Amino acid sequence: MTARRFWLTLGCLAVVLLGVAWVAGTQSLVAGRPAPRSLDAVRLGPSPGQPVAGYLAGLPSRWPLAGVGPVPALVQFDGERDAASAARLVAGAAPANAVFRVPLPRVQTALRFEPLPVVDLPDPAASTQRRLDLARLTARSAAQAQAARLTGRPGEVARFEAAALGGSPAARCVLAVLVDADRAALERVAARPGVRAVDAAPPGTPLAGVALAPLLPEQTATAGPVPDDGPVPAVPAVPAAPPSPVPGSG
Repeated sequence: MTARRFWLTLGCLAVVLLGVAWVAGTQSLVAGRPAPRSLDAVRLGPSPGQPVAGYLAGLPSRWPLAGVGPVPALVQFDGERDAASAARLVAGAAPANAVFRVPLPRVQTALRFEPLPVVDLPDPAASTQRRLDLARLTARSAAQAQAARLTGRPGEVARFEAAALGGSPAARCVLAVLVDADRAALERVAARPGVRAVDAAPPGTPLAGVALAPLLPEQTATAGPVPDDGPVPAVPAVPAAPPSPVPGSG
């Protein structure tokens, strides 16, 4: 093989490898997100390693101009909220998806992305709360399925998550809500205590064209990995119901 042919072959191989690496990296960015239709999905949330202060400071410049129609926006809370509280915080916007997370000190729990089902309730706040509750139960089913197939620490975490997600409606597990809203509504939502960030997509972006990566409450300096060295509490066993009395016995 001549030297010229050798370097030409080597160059072609490098191009192929770079292409494979780009595709793999892009797929990992949107994997597990709510149904983006292409690899050009708009990321809502900080980039890995991004300084939190800089991310938060730049969000208002991403909001649509006054008079522009609604855009997808990720409303991120300063901590996990129950359904009623989350519904109040996004009032005035049209909620579409929710991000659920069971908070557990120094334990990495899953981000669970669920679409909000349609319900027939005339009151907007009650409707949003009900939709969040129904989506929470869907997230619980996903956690139960993981608990059934995982072993060791991952299985313990999934069992704890399933118990928490299936508990009281007052369970604090709503981390963020994807809404559709114009600038005026986003400004009202962002001003409410408890809302940490409102990250909007460019006008014309469909709801299915976003990839969600919400800021975690414990990420205060950079959007980096959170600790995963804490104990996983045991899930209390549910006592068996006493047998029903047999008619005519006793």
